[in-house]
Amino acid sequence: MSAFFHKLTVVFGDRALRNRIIFLVAAIAVFRLLAAIPIPGVDHFRLAQFFADNQFLGLLNIFSGGGLSQLSIVMLGVGPYITASIVMQLGTIVFPSIKNMYTEEGESGRAKFVEWTRILAIPFSILQAVAILSLLESQEIIVFANAFGFAVSAIMVAAGSILLMWIGELITEFGIGNGVSLIIFAGIVSHLPARISQTLFAANASDIPAYLGFLAIALAVVYAVVKVSEAERSIPIAYARQVRGAAVSGGAATYLPIRLLQTGVVPIIFALSLLLVPQMALKALSAIGLSFATSWAAGYGVFAANHFAYGTVYFFLVVLFTYFYTQITFEPKRVADNLQKSGAFVPGVRPGAETEKYVGAVVNRITFPGAVFLGFVAVVPFIVQGLTGVTTIVVGGTALLIAIQVILDLVRKIDAQVSLREY
Repeated sequence: MSAFFHKLTVVFGDRALRNRIIFLVAAIAVFRLLAAIPIPGVDHFRLAQFFADNQFLGLLNIFSGGGLSQLSIVMLGVGPYITASIVMQLGTIVFPSIKNMYTEEGESGRAKFVEWTRILAIPFSILQAVAILSLLESQEIIVFANAFGFAVSAIMVAAGSILLMWIGELITEFGIGNGVSLIIFAGIVSHLPARISQTLFAANASDIPAYLGFLAIALAVVYAVVKVSEAERSIPIAYARQVRGAAVSGGAATYLPIRLLQTGVVPIIFALSLLLVPQMALKALSAIGLSFATSWAAGYGVFAANHFAYGTVYFFLVVLFTYFYTQITFEPKRVADNLQKSGAFVPGVRPGAETEKYVGAVVNRITFPGAVFLGFVAVVPFIVQGLTGVTTIVVGGTALLIAIQVILDLVRKIDAQVSLREY
């Protein structure tokens, strides 16, 4: 407890760190204010009824922080930016030039990669705005006087998503933590009280055992996610002893920590985006009268309603993206090169290619249980729903997982800032 109060003293006693936290809180407040500003011409009664019958939009609403249920100017949230990030990450596999820019050109290459992602998010935001507004107009939830009114609303919604992307980048630069993840977290937290009250209000006496069981599972999930997120595999590292005249340097021993879950919340966001985008695109195409899209959208709706099939695909997508993102963010070759340049080596392993192979094998081994765990936790709500029949808690499980990961990442970033100032 004394250590906790000591950290609070350091956090609020240091002006720079205090300003970062104040900026983070102010940026989240601006986001919540924007989420409360609706676009004109909305029939709120039809909107509420439409959301009650559409689980897809309910899930999308979670990530917009309730903005979609209010049809606010930021109803898309950071979805277009996430979609653009997925496309750019896939581009590192297809196009060697993009991979070299991301991995070989250092900070300048990464800055250019982020800039391209921002530019790509603009057309995605426009397409998604047109798609969602066309869908809502076809359901008579929103009425436009003419094509000009539709275009103005689409531009407004697309600009709102770009504005959120910019706020997220500002949080990353001037605040603490990953701005985009924190915006998603703020949306989840702001929407959870309404979801909880709605669930409790709709509960019957016969549902109480199911809710208590889900509460126990949720607490177990929180504990397991925290433990697994903090787990790491330590690779011993030794430094060669160097003798220069009478001075002797090196010879120290340390370790290279490799986390069990290095990717954090990113695979969950990627998997959800990949599952949600086809359904949204098919609904938008069917709304404008394309017959093939109507039949495909109906088929995808049947697939989404099948908890076993949907949960299975969701599980494998989370595992796949965990491996994929780990390969992008953690490169054994770069680690081996950095160790060799600094005169360090893994005891019993030759420097260079052998070290790269050894580190890669360790990363692959520990990524597998981490990916399986992350995928299992992601589909636990589907399992609970299949066993209990309670449908109002499915989104809560995914939101809980994302919220825990973002909180842990934020705590680590604050601890790093505190440690930096203590030394």
